[in-house]
Amino acid sequence: MSKILVTGSAGFIGMHTAIRLAKEGFDVVGLDNLNTYYSVELKMARLRQQGLDTAQVMYNKEMTGTKGIGFIQLDLTDSEHIEALFEKHQFDYVIHLAAQAGVRYSIENPHAYIDSNVKGFLNILEASQRNKIKHLIYASSSSVYGMNDKVPFEEADTTETQMSLYAATKKANEAIAHSYAAVHKLPLTGLRFFTVYGPWGRPDMALFKFTKNILADKPIDVYNEGNLSRDFTYVDDIVEGIVQLVPKKPATALPYAIYNIGNGNPVKLMDFIACLEKELGRKAILNMMPMQPGDVEKTWASTEALKEAVGYKSNTHLAEGVKQFVKWYKRYYQE
Repeated sequence: MSKILVTGSAGFIGMHTAIRLAKEGFDVVGLDNLNTYYSVELKMARLRQQGLDTAQVMYNKEMTGTKGIGFIQLDLTDSEHIEALFEKHQFDYVIHLAAQAGVRYSIENPHAYIDSNVKGFLNILEASQRNKIKHLIYASSSSVYGMNDKVPFEEADTTETQMSLYAATKKANEAIAHSYAAVHKLPLTGLRFFTVYGPWGRPDMALFKFTKNILADKPIDVYNEGNLSRDFTYVDDIVEGIVQLVPKKPATALPYAIYNIGNGNPVKLMDFIACLEKELGRKAILNMMPMQPGDVEKTWASTEALKEAVGYKSNTHLAEGVKQFVKWYKRYYQE
């Protein structure tokens, strides 16, 4: 049985990934620092979905849940304990999803992004190359495309015009990863995620905030007067792509690859809101706002490269994805 580390396993994508990999027969160990960027209780609830007894969670204490998924609360910047974890488990693969999230928060708290997204990633890379990891898949972001106005975004496009520190740290991840593939021959694949949504999502994401406010009859902030579009990608489609890639390390002399992973079909923000209104059976109160610093007007993924590599295809229609999110939200918050 192959052993795999999933960092950020108390996070949105991390939870879904850990559960799916365990079902696929992997021996999964999750890692998360459980920081307070958003509700720790939501993170704990995600761990309970993985069969873990959250009453026992303690820093640097490993535990295993009823579904066979292990967990350790650990910070990426703790290089000593990260190294010890790798030496103990001798992982075959690593899925690195942990990061300080949020484009807008990076304006307020820049040091958190350098610590987690740059220093933390470096610690994962060092431990991976020392312990001969077979394949490390890491999360990049569509935000690296920055001011690029050529659509759809393709992996070969220039990515030198980031609009936020968050985006800049993800671009830095790609450059640092490339150097580790070159120097250490560590097999690395980066995934540029495009606006992931679905059940158990992050409270700072648009779908979550819109749903909360619409149900409470409160206004929703609509940036750039609604003139935005996003390549919304359902979480199950993201996880499917990750699982397909695990055994498919780059088969080139430089074992390095970058892929977009998205829906390939951008949706206008106002159409997205209309879809949510229909599912909730309520009209939104719109608070039209100017463009937010760090935002871009459009994201649109070309997924041809990932399709060619592993046959990837996003199969979830927006209406179905929104339906599943609302169903979860109402159940979780007992609305």
